[in-house]
Amino acid sequence: MINNALINPQSIVVVGGSNTIQKPGGKVLKNLIDYQFKGDLFVVNPKEENVQGLTSYPSVMHLPANVDLAILAIPAKMCPETVEMLAYQKQTRAFIILSAGFSEESHEGAELEKKIVSTINSVNGCLIGPNCIGVMNTHYAGVFTTPIPKLDPQGCDFISGSGATAVFIMEYGIPKGLTFSSVYSVGNSAQIGVEEVLEYMDMNFDPQKSSKIKLLYIENIKKPQKLLKHARSLIEKGCQIAAIKAGSSEAGSRAASSHTGALASPDVAVDALFRKAGIVRCYGREELTTVASIFMHKPLKGKRIAIITHAGGPAVMLTDALSQGGFEIPPIGGEKAQELLTHLFPGSSVANPIDFLATGTAEQLGTIIDYCEHHFDNIDAMAVIFGSPGLFPVYDVYNVLHEKMKTCKKPIFPILPSIINVADEINDFIAKGHIYFPDEVLFARGLTKVYSSTRQKMSKENPYILNKERLHSIVLPYKNGYLKPVDVKMLLETAGIPVVGEIVAKDVIEAVKAAEEFGYPVVMKVVGPIHKTDVGGVVLNVKSQDQVVKEFERLIKIKNVTGILIQPMLSGIELFIGAKRESSFGHLIMFGMGGIFIEILKDVQTALVPVNKEEVIEMIRQLKTYPILKGYRGMQGVNIEIFADIICRVSALLYAVPEIFEMDINPLLGKENQVIAVDARIRIEKDQ
Repeated sequence: MINNALINPQSIVVVGGSNTIQKPGGKVLKNLIDYQFKGDLFVVNPKEENVQGLTSYPSVMHLPANVDLAILAIPAKMCPETVEMLAYQKQTRAFIILSAGFSEESHEGAELEKKIVSTINSVNGCLIGPNCIGVMNTHYAGVFTTPIPKLDPQGCDFISGSGATAVFIMEYGIPKGLTFSSVYSVGNSAQIGVEEVLEYMDMNFDPQKSSKIKLLYIENIKKPQKLLKHARSLIEKGCQIAAIKAGSSEAGSRAASSHTGALASPDVAVDALFRKAGIVRCYGREELTTVASIFMHKPLKGKRIAIITHAGGPAVMLTDALSQGGFEIPPIGGEKAQELLTHLFPGSSVANPIDFLATGTAEQLGTIIDYCEHHFDNIDAMAVIFGSPGLFPVYDVYNVLHEKMKTCKKPIFPILPSIINVADEINDFIAKGHIYFPDEVLFARGLTKVYSSTRQKMSKENPYILNKERLHSIVLPYKNGYLKPVDVKMLLETAGIPVVGEIVAKDVIEAVKAAEEFGYPVVMKVVGPIHKTDVGGVVLNVKSQDQVVKEFERLIKIKNVTGILIQPMLSGIELFIGAKRESSFGHLIMFGMGGIFIEILKDVQTALVPVNKEEVIEMIRQLKTYPILKGYRGMQGVNIEIFADIICRVSALLYAVPEIFEMDINPLLGKENQVIAVDARIRIEKDQ
């Protein structure tokens, strides 16, 4: 839908352009003029003859020529007719509507919005907005706000669902040297939202010319699969993407009928989506701009960092923060380290952090960087902390940093905390094309996010071929609600998931017969109540006929019980697999340790379906309880390969039976030679 008329228009009309630059129509026109739009620029304002030095036309019908892009800053009620005239009479194919008063405000506004979209769609045009700040790129500054960042083809592409937030994020990043290639404020996203802009960037990506940094601010993910597809594609082309997804909490709490329902939420789905795509998730302006600034430096190829400083305190804080993030600050020693010391003032240390004292010089900094670059093989990157007490200028230090950052192959991250004392020197450093970090701890946290962010592998082939006809025949009789235990077992077995043997007894005689058939000890569970344990409906290690009779008579009296399930008593580590259908995201699959620990520890991994075995095994290894699953201090562990295989089979089941709304397999019992499902619940919803 995005077209060249929006990206690189040869002519622009501002409808509602004004001499009053405190109004959107006046300010957007001023920005277009100040930032030297090179095409034909027109203004429509029936109350003015001349606007900011341009001839003003009384209506769009009086424009002397056709126009590529129209920017509207007029009342909402006037927009539909104006769009019609431009689209049909002036061949306009791109529109930016700054005006508010549409779907964000009222039903009547929503109807105006629909009419506008219908008109633009009828001519294969594109619309940004309404209710937005506009668009800017290296061709034009079509926004009514400031600041206008340095528009550089290799800066960040930034797409925002909120105009004000876009302004605030730019205000936070620009003073640190962050540059932008384009900024899209999509407003109401009536036709084009964040996903469509990202799609355009993907489909038109040029490895030589396009920016490789994408920043997103999203309030509502309307098309998660589109976002996933194009984010992954861009990352595979060499891009890096960071995003804020706002609105992560839910007002109130939802009653959940399963462990999965209690753990899963729309925000968990967002996490899973971003992880699968490879998007670095951020939670505020500070974090987003820090991550973006790290993206703009040379890529980090290892986790061994040299900290170079003339101030002890920041170096200690940076060491702590990097260490907590999984980085190494390796000791530096040996002949070359001793040689480096001879170039520094007495009292300096090269142990790492490399402290060359408050009296350290620019020449010494250059020497330290050279040794880290050429002689210290256990160093992958350098973080340089340099400020000033304000006694003398430090241009020479920052000039050395400038030269070394250009020539060194190892990344150098400049942490410049003296934002007042050496403001002029920092501005000079930024003017040479650099980005700096004012705070060492925020830098470390951002670097941790970037380095630890991994993209899950997509399942290209599904090796689990399931009998869909049989699966659908099992759920066909149901409309909504929980499946009967016998049907749950049939579904799992059809998917190739091992299930413990079980018999539902309606009376004491059947219960005794079942127990003797399995052999003692057995487990007895109530059928009917959803949370069996909560109602005292689970009895383990039943060892005799007398105990079966006694427990049956107690259990059958519990409210809503329709029968008693008898199973053989098995042993092993309790595991959990759950799933939940989450609106347009599809199914989430969750797994970890099971039993009561699922609620206490909440140590689960979550992924979007489908998943593959390689991805699942890697996620299992990220569980905090993985050492227990692997086997700990002589304790028997779980067969991780079998566990991962069952998770993938559940994924295939969810793909084959999309009617599954919620599922708990809890617990599975895992040993070194088997993993088997002991209890499961499956809820069907066909009306969504």
